[in-house]
Amino acid sequence: MQTTYQAANPGTTLTISTDSSAALETKIEQGAPADVFLSADTANPQKLVDKGLAAGTVRKFAGNHLTIIVPTANPAGIQTPADLAKPGVKVIAAGDAVPITKYATQLVTNLSSWAGYGPTFPAKYAANIVSKEDNVAAVVAKIALGEGDAGIVYVTDAKTSTKVTAIPVPDPVNVLATYGGVVVKASPNVAAAQAFLAWLAGPGGQAILASFGFLPPS
Repeated sequence: MQTTYQAANPGTTLTISTDSSAALETKIEQGAPADVFLSADTANPQKLVDKGLAAGTVRKFAGNHLTIIVPTANPAGIQTPADLAKPGVKVIAAGDAVPITKYATQLVTNLSSWAGYGPTFPAKYAANIVSKEDNVAAVVAKIALGEGDAGIVYVTDAKTSTKVTAIPVPDPVNVLATYGGVVVKASPNVAAAQAFLAWLAGPGGQAILASFGFLPPS
């Protein structure tokens, strides 16, 4: 994406800083320099809007579904989402403020009404969580290292490691994560930042995002 955009916009350089959406929002709020804030949800960029720290409104630019990942060897024998509630299964999750946690909680709630799961599924799943990581990348890394049996992540993140295997989630209960972006008001490059966000949400950006498995924003 960087190379494509920079080639089409001479004189523009993209510098990317990654972390959980909640952590990035906090850093920007505390004065960290940024031109555009891209989040795995719309709530965190909306915080900047509400606090008068954004130039304009939140713009949706991508969607994503959830999946379950396990180490390639799958020592716990995870076959379906129902196995996340089995006694002894070690689930790696993310911190409470990280957007994936909100989406995962919704997925678990949805599954509790699915045939074969039942109302005790969320509590049993929660009891199996052995660690809460700073971001989704850390969840993937721990599962890849075999430090946990399973974790709920975005479909696109499951594709970032050859050491994990994805266990599909039934479509009727899956959750669509909506990604939103906003231009930071304190940016010295507001016009260029607005142009980039518009490109990302337009045909050029959407084509590149789709190649990585992202869905159109809803």
